[in-house]
Amino acid sequence: MSNPSFADIKAAQKRITKEAYRTPLIRLGLEGEVYAKAENLQRTNSFKFRGAYNFLASMTPEERQRGVTAPSSGNHAQGLACAAHLFGVPAAIAIPEAAPAIKVERTKAWGAEVVRCGSSSQERQAAAQYFVDKFGYTLVPPFDHPWIIAGQGTAGLEIAEDLPSVANVLVCTGGGGLLSGIALAISQLCPQAQIIGVEPELAADASESFAKKERLSWSAKDTSRTIADGVRTQELGNYTFEIIKDYVHGFVTVTEAAILEMTRWYVNEAKLVVEPTGALTLAAYQKLLTGQSEIQLKPGKTVVLVSGGNIDPGLLKDLIG
Repeated sequence: MSNPSFADIKAAQKRITKEAYRTPLIRLGLEGEVYAKAENLQRTNSFKFRGAYNFLASMTPEERQRGVTAPSSGNHAQGLACAAHLFGVPAAIAIPEAAPAIKVERTKAWGAEVVRCGSSSQERQAAAQYFVDKFGYTLVPPFDHPWIIAGQGTAGLEIAEDLPSVANVLVCTGGGGLLSGIALAISQLCPQAQIIGVEPELAADASESFAKKERLSWSAKDTSRTIADGVRTQELGNYTFEIIKDYVHGFVTVTEAAILEMTRWYVNEAKLVVEPTGALTLAAYQKLLTGQSEIQLKPGKTVVLVSGGNIDPGLLKDLIG
């Protein structure tokens, strides 16, 4: 397959519109004009539903009926499980042992079979591949597939339609499916906007890859250190890296303390339940405001992508308390 195009994102929007929610842009009470794209309010409380549903909708009925499988740290698992439920097809998901329990239970609640595995990319992939080899399931990649990227890019279409004058769009980055999809959409509809990827300092493989202009991999031991479990991916995908190289303006990395501080801020001040990964972009925005990055915010409106709201209840209690 070739890299997805803007036309593919528009087609994905038509496919998913009846099932995916159009999430709001919420003005945040902070310095500057900043809006949260609240994908924590998306179906399954994460943007991942967009790509998963678009993938299944793009398959033939015969392919779908055989079943689907994927490796996932939790949000792709829920999105795929929900999409499979809506289509009435079987799903089996390989989820690392370290994933938050709430993500595992919600995946099961959609009727998917869950297999626990190790945290490395190789262990996840092997666990999912078992269902491909034994039962003929189709592997639905978490990020590196044109159908997935196009589905995630629909969030970028909504940003452009709702805020065409946007100057900055900040997007958290794991495997790069969300960032590459949004970058494709925003670059076409809002060419004045700069697109910035965001990662934890403890899992900054994409930032390093972007700086060195080659796709680099970090170990699972390293990326697992961050509390932002949604971006513990060890490397960008082949498709996503090519798009990011062409359309993303730069990266910002943030500390674990800043991630937790912004997760707490969302709950206590904005009254939004956001998982740590979803708070990455607001942490980066605050860093950019204080001039602690080589990248500078363009004057004007900024959108920070909130990727999801599937936070561990124990952590949420600690943040509120």
